[in-house]
Amino acid sequence: MKLTLVTGLTGLVLLATIVELLRRRQLREKYGMLWLGLLFVVIPLSLFPRLLDGVANTLGVASGVSLVLFLGIVFLLLVCIHLSWEVSTLEEETRTLAEEFALLRADVEAERTDRAALADRATTVSPDG
Repeated sequence: MKLTLVTGLTGLVLLATIVELLRRRQLREKYGMLWLGLLFVVIPLSLFPRLLDGVANTLGVASGVSLVLFLGIVFLLLVCIHLSWEVSTLEEETRTLAEEFALLRADVEAERTDRAALADRATTVSPDG
């Protein structure tokens, strides 16, 4: 009974935390929905742990705890893969932006050099010709 209560309260605290992070816009909606979906599965299962044993028996798993551990590992693996994909995408975008910035900087420097050369020519050529 104590574990059920602790698990349920932990789920509710996490739910409140996720909602607050979403409200403050410190967590993007796509990740917030992922965690909220997970919590809407975890909270009822924490309050009614025998449901998990029924699901485990249906799937042919020895116990509900084994099923939770397996699903937790699969979930974390999927989150890691998704975050790795996001980081790879951001690295590519950063590289592209750095290259574009370098080209723009080179254009600005070339423009400054051309203007300086024109100014030098204007000062060296006298108006009397």
